[in-house]
Amino acid sequence: PAMPAQRRSAPAQSLREYGRGVVGGLLVSLPLLYTMEVWWAGFTSTPERLLAGLGATFVLLLLYNRYAGLHEDSCWQEVVIDSIEELGIGLVVSASVLWLIGEIAPATTPEEAIGKIVIEAMAVAIGVSVGTAQFGDAQEGEQGMADDEGDEDGGGPSTLAGLALGFCGAFLVAANVAPTDEIVQIASETPLLRLLLVAAVSFGLCGLTLFFSDFSGSAEHVARDGRKDVLRGSVVTYAVALLASGFLLWFFGRFDGSTPEHAAALLVVLGFPAALGASAGRLLLQQSSDR
Repeated sequence: PAMPAQRRSAPAQSLREYGRGVVGGLLVSLPLLYTMEVWWAGFTSTPERLLAGLGATFVLLLLYNRYAGLHEDSCWQEVVIDSIEELGIGLVVSASVLWLIGEIAPATTPEEAIGKIVIEAMAVAIGVSVGTAQFGDAQEGEQGMADDEGDEDGGGPSTLAGLALGFCGAFLVAANVAPTDEIVQIASETPLLRLLLVAAVSFGLCGLTLFFSDFSGSAEHVARDGRKDVLRGSVVTYAVALLASGFLLWFFGRFDGSTPEHAAALLVVLGFPAALGASAGRLLLQQSSDR
C-alpha cells in the first residue's frame, strides 16, 4: 500500500522526529549507559544472547509502533521501516555515548565493543520510539495504527494493544535495575513472608494504577465495568510484568546457576518496579492517542 501523504512530508519534519527520538532514547537509557554492570554484561554475553536481545527489542518496537507510535492511517510497511530506523538510531546513540564516556576506546576489542553497544541499544531504541511519538506536537497525530481488532465490546484498544504497551512499560522501568547487583542481594536476603508481601504489593499497584487512581486515559484504555474486569486486568498486567522481568533477568544472566527458589525470588523483587511500569505504561505510553 502507498504511504500516506503526510508521512515524512518534509526533511525538516524527519529531522524533528529524529531529534525527539534521540532525546527520548537518552532520557530512558542514561542510567544504563552509566551502569558498570551493563558494561560487564555486554562483555560476557554470548552472541546468541545478544541476538535474542536484539530480536526481542525489534519485536517491542513493532508492537509499540503498531499500537501507539504511528499515524492511524499508517501501514505495516511503515511500522517495520520505523522500527528498523529506531533500532539503528539506538545502536548509533549507544556507540556514541559509550565512546564519549570512554567505555569504547582503541584498546577495546571488537567483541567487547559490540556487546556493550548491543545491550545498551536495547533500552535506547525503545526510548527513541517512545520519544518520537510522545514528545511530538499534537497536530502531528501520532496515535497508533487503526486497530482492526478492538475489544469485546467493539470499542477501545484491543487486549493485545494493552499487553504490548504494558510490556514496553515494564521493560523500560525494570531494565534500569535488572542488571544491578542490588537485585540479587535483595532476593538473597529477603525472607519468604516478605517476598510474598512484595508480590502482593506489586499486584495491588497494578490495580491501583489502572482502576482506582483516575490517571488520565484510564477510563478510555482499560475495561472497568465490574470486579471481574478489575481482577482480570490486574492479574494480566502483573503477569506481563513478571514476563518482562523474567526476560531481563535471563538476558543479564541473573538466572545462571540460580536455584528455583532464588530464581522465583529474583522474579518477585524485579516484578515490583516492572508491575508499576506495566500498569502505568498501559496508560502513559498511549496518551498520544488522546491528543
